Order: sequence, then structure tokens, then C-alpha cells
Amino acid sequence: MMSANALALYKRLTIKIGSALLVDGKTGRLRSEWLRSLAADLAALKSEGRSLVIVSSGAIALGRRLLGLDGISLPLEQSQAAASAGQIALSQAWAESLGEHGIVTGQILLTPNITEERRYFLNARTTITTLLGLGAIPIINENDSVATAEIRYGDNDRLSARVATMVEADCLVLLSDVDGLYSAPPEKDPRAVHLALVPTITAEIEAMAGGAANHLSRGGMQTKIEAGRIATQAGTAMIIARGTDSHPLKALTEGARHTLFTAAQSRAQARKRWIMGTLEVAGSLHVDAGAARALLSGKSLLPIGVTGVTGDFVRGDAVRIVDPEGREIARGLAGLGREDADLVKGKNSARVAEMLGLGSRAELIHRDNMVVLAGLEDKAT
Repeated sequence: MMSANALALYKRLTIKIGSALLVDGKTGRLRSEWLRSLAADLAALKSEGRSLVIVSSGAIALGRRLLGLDGISLPLEQSQAAASAGQIALSQAWAESLGEHGIVTGQILLTPNITEERRYFLNARTTITTLLGLGAIPIINENDSVATAEIRYGDNDRLSARVATMVEADCLVLLSDVDGLYSAPPEKDPRAVHLALVPTITAEIEAMAGGAANHLSRGGMQTKIEAGRIATQAGTAMIIARGTDSHPLKALTEGARHTLFTAAQSRAQARKRWIMGTLEVAGSLHVDAGAARALLSGKSLLPIGVTGVTGDFVRGDAVRIVDPEGREIARGLAGLGREDADLVKGKNSARVAEMLGLGSRAELIHRDNMVVLAGLEDKAT
């Protein structure tokens, strides 16, 4: 039986806020009272020990009014200008509303390559997780001021799904102007039925999606379903809920209607499949017999067990791990680039710290970033 508190099971949440929630469609002004109510909800969740990441739309919508561009269709260059002006106002609004609860915010602007190119992905994730570790709430948005029509995400639903998987969130919450997925657009079909639970995103589920609801929104139910596919396949559950009224997250904890898309697999399974099937292998680390045994028992790969380094890779690239007989026994994400890996191979952890600095990680590949092969895949983490 599902809990009345829709957020009860989740410790790390990514919450996406749409433009139509933050900005009044008639005046182009920030919905300040609504944002204050949301900030109170976020503070309450944070006080329970949850980690929170916000993906916020609204920069272009706010920038329109500031630059006198209300009510017109914007070409790309004016959208970029509106985003540039609006991003300052948006960041200030978030900082002030959460600051009332003693919460520090950090702004991060992303473009598609940052979540899709591994080295940038790692840097962005490190920044976000560091902010979380310091007790802050990261506020993330697509960098509309420099994005082009060819490279932009085009909506923050899909961006929020990429962010949720990047930070390994337990759940992605999409706050919208609807309270979930219906069998048909409810504004067009009075017989439409609300779906409380979607175990799997099928072709039938995709067919239920419609278009964007208003001029402030670049997305719609279709992009939310696409976001759900990204999130759930990576092991992150997703909730679509109404966010138009005050205290939308508190409402979710009190049983407000929503649609839950369950994760297709655990995050560990999703990460394992991604490492094995998605990433191009950039090099190899050759290990001695002792290191091979350690890996097969679930240990991380330490430099002391590495006998050779081949290929041209940077930190975060996928590499093979090869035993003394030349067999690939594991695959994982390199914790060091080729030059540093070659430098520290065969060295113990103390020597590695001397060579690379005390803040350096001891592992060449951490077990959380590794898939073990050789018939022992069940021991991979």
C-alpha cells in the first residue's frame, strides 16, 4: 500500500519548478508569495535530513518584463538577452526566499554537453555534491543566455531528469499545472482518467501526452514523459504533481494527488548497464594477480596493483581492467587521467599521496564506478 506521504521514502530529491509556477502569466512578475510558501516546504524537508536540488525555470519569463518584451514571440537572440537579465532576478529571488530560513543557495548554469560529456559531468556533479555537503541548496537552470537552437535542451523537464540522474537522486519531482498523468488531456476530454501509478513507460503511456499548456512553458506532458523515461531507466523514481497552489511539497506529504513513475531498476544496476553498454572504452589498466583477486572480491582498484597503463584517457573515461593472462575482468571509470595513472602505477597509497597531494583519491577506480566481469558480475557494485 502506498504511503499518504508521497515523499516519505526519498532522501535525495531533485525538484523541477516550471516558469508558469514562478511567474505570473499576465503580469510577468514573480509569484513572490508562492515562492515563499515553497521555500518553507523546502526548509521543512531539509530539516528532516533530506538533500534537495532545484531545477528552476523562469529566467526568460522574468527577463521579458525587465526588457519590455512581454507578449511577443522571441527570436533566439532576444531569448538569450531575456535569459541574461532574468537569471539575475531569478537567482536573487531564490537566495532571498531560502535565506529567510537560513539556507544558502548556489547557482549552477548547465548546457547539454555538461551532462553528456563525462569530464564536465564529473566536475558539475562534484560542485553540486559539495554544495549539498555544505548544507546549501543548488539552484540549477539551463544556460539559456548562451544556448543555441541546436544544442539547447529546449525544456527543463528533460534537464531536471539529467540532473536527477547526475546527482543520483532517489526521486525527481516535477511541479506542474496538472496533478499528474491522465489517460487523455483532461481539458479536452471530460472522461479522462487520472493515473496514480505508472510502473513502466510504454507506447500507450507516451500516447497519452499532449503539448505545452501556455506561452511561458516550453514543455508539456510529452516532455515530462520523456523526462520520466530518462529518470526511471537510471534508477530514479519520478512524481508529477500540481504546483500552482501554495505549499505544493507540503501537499504531497499530506496525500495530494499525483502520478508516481517507479524506477525501472536500482541506481546501481542502471549505472552498471551504463558503464558496460553506453560508454566508449578509452584505455586499459593491467593488474597483477593479487589486484585481480581483490577486484573479484568487490574491492576498489588501487595503484599498487597496476602493472601497466595503455590508451589515452582522462578522469571519468571508461577503461578496461586486464588480468595477467590478458583477460578483461572488469570495466570502470578512471579516477585519474592516463599520465597520472602511469605515474602512480605500482605505488602504495602513501607514496601516491606524496606524488599527487594529500587530497587525491587513493583508488584508480572506485568499486562504485566498476563492473566486474569474468562470470562474477553479481559482485559488481
